[in-house]
Amino acid sequence: MAQSTFEKTGEQIADTVHKASRAASAAAEAIEDGIGTARRAAKRGGYAAEELLHDARRRIQRYPIETIVATFAAGIVAGSALSWLMRHNAACDRADAREAD
Repeated sequence: MAQSTFEKTGEQIADTVHKASRAASAAAEAIEDGIGTARRAAKRGGYAAEELLHDARRRIQRYPIETIVATFAAGIVAGSALSWLMRHNAACDRADAREAD
């Protein structure tokens, strides 16, 4: 009886070790797949950025005046938005200070 209990325990331990080994292998494969996917995505992103830069250079060479005007307009819009946000934030801070008093 004691022999069979030890044998069963040994079999269960061996089975558990085998399952743990399979789980570790599956986890390692999943990590490797994830790393490969991330590398491919990074390469594709690099290619897309390079293509975008090339297109931008070509557009600037073809339409220099329009590019300058568009850049100037974008700067005015961005500056106006930042100015409005700063004023709005300052007004909210003053309102919060009044409520605290």
